[in-house]
Amino acid sequence: MSKSYQQLGTEGLWSNNPALVQLLGLCPLLAVSTSAVNALGLGLATIMVLSASNLCVSLVRHQVTETIRLPAFVLLIASFVTCAELLLQAYAYPLYLRIGIFIPLIVTNCTILGRAVSFASRNPVLPAFVDGIMMGLGFALVLLILGILREFFASGIIFANMELLLPFAENWEIRILPQYRGFLLAILPPGAFLFMGFLLALKNWIDNKMTVKQHNDEADILIRNTATK
Repeated sequence: MSKSYQQLGTEGLWSNNPALVQLLGLCPLLAVSTSAVNALGLGLATIMVLSASNLCVSLVRHQVTETIRLPAFVLLIASFVTCAELLLQAYAYPLYLRIGIFIPLIVTNCTILGRAVSFASRNPVLPAFVDGIMMGLGFALVLLILGILREFFASGIIFANMELLLPFAENWEIRILPQYRGFLLAILPPGAFLFMGFLLALKNWIDNKMTVKQHNDEADILIRNTATK
């Protein structure tokens, strides 16, 4: 049964989020999220690759045989990763010097290949494209939140050096704590795991609250229906 666009958005951003639920792509997620600009750069590249690869996989799904399906999909994904890498080199070279080593790892991101195989290869073009955008956006949002948190706790600043990615963002830097000396652990690899753990715990807590509320609402409806009979 095909899913509605609302369901695709909900799954990508929350209920089946690649980073918080599927726990895929953690290597670049944890390594690049030392600052907001790094996270945003990788997040935009992931959205581009995921949406474009889903689109192309859906277009060729009837022409690709079962025996060559996986190699063909990987080749498509690698082509778009190369395009993203060349675009980053051309228009944001200083940022490429900081995160360029992680761009090729997008090819090995199980989220992209997983969505190509499980969804794009079985659905029409538009739903596959929307699914790619939403899954990529969900991954990018987690990446950006992690980058903002680590940047803030490490230096008391958020959105520093955003002009490396966006030329018009020279004055986006916000120093929230002027006298803050910084928390070194936040910028180190252990800090990435700690903050990721906090995000996972927060999502699970919100999900539990929503489940309890849903059960209470259903119980109230059942009680009212029983009382009116």
